[in-house]
Amino acid sequence: KVSTAGVLTVLHNFACTTEGRGLIGPLVQGTDGNFYGYSTGGATNQQEIYKITASGAFTMLHSMTAAEGNASRNGLIQATDGNLYGTAVGGGTFNKGTIFKITTGGALTVLFNCDGSNNFGVNPTSNLTQHTNGLLYGDTLGGGDNNAGVFYSLDVGLGPFVSLVSTSGKEGAKIGIRGQGFSASSVVKFGGVQATSVTRQGSTFLNATVPAGALTGSVTVTTGATTLTSNRTFRVTPTLASFSPTSGSVGTPVMITGTGLLQTTKVTFNKVKATTVTINSDTQVTANVPTGATTGKIAITTAGGTATSRTVFTVN
Repeated sequence: KVSTAGVLTVLHNFACTTEGRGLIGPLVQGTDGNFYGYSTGGATNQQEIYKITASGAFTMLHSMTAAEGNASRNGLIQATDGNLYGTAVGGGTFNKGTIFKITTGGALTVLFNCDGSNNFGVNPTSNLTQHTNGLLYGDTLGGGDNNAGVFYSLDVGLGPFVSLVSTSGKEGAKIGIRGQGFSASSVVKFGGVQATSVTRQGSTFLNATVPAGALTGSVTVTTGATTLTSNRTFRVTPTLASFSPTSGSVGTPVMITGTGLLQTTKVTFNKVKATTVTINSDTQVTANVPTGATTGKIAITTAGGTATSRTVFTVN
């Protein structure tokens, strides 16, 4: 990993004979926070699939056999069912590549064996993409009518959904939403709270303003009898505008104002957690100065993130 300041940390050194080498494809971060990827070679000399945490805890998930595929040149994707999907350039029944899925626990299933017929192609090389219609899309290196590759879709039984351009934002932020079948009557909700400002661009794109009182959770778009749910959680990030009083002794109740505060889970005074916290409304929380607190900034944490005051609270 590398920080935005350029500090690099090696998380894991691969053991060639058991864990593979030749890390070509990009990592994908799953909804569980772990990263998933491929390596070539390894125990079966075909292809290894692994996961690694952000702190470097490494787990080998699956050693692929020749029948399952080898020599992937791209990364995995996580679809709306929580499973990972990928392609292999070679291997499979006809040694022309495969499309497969693998659970986050390591159970792999071959979904399609490329056979070289003109109606499909050979050697799938691109990352798969899941469209909001639920289908997976990709392309191949060869095959097709002119042996120059094909663009294909694969139906694995997943339903339509909506995709968020941004997966976090403050109340009042405009969030782009991709999908299908949208109309002027489409209703957008953030964690069950309806957005009052929605603008539509055709039937596949909406801009919705995060409403006051919105909750961290799924975003839904309902058009008629059809409700589409986002494939990612939307986090309503809190703001901390002010607090009053600006000083006090241990036990003093402090009123904190901001937005997105309904799901407050913690308030700290210079990193010391308050034990008495009352959520008054979406815009106001009261917290008592805790024992051990010292002069410093106040921070408020919700299900959507943390906001910190610009000024300090003075502990008398």
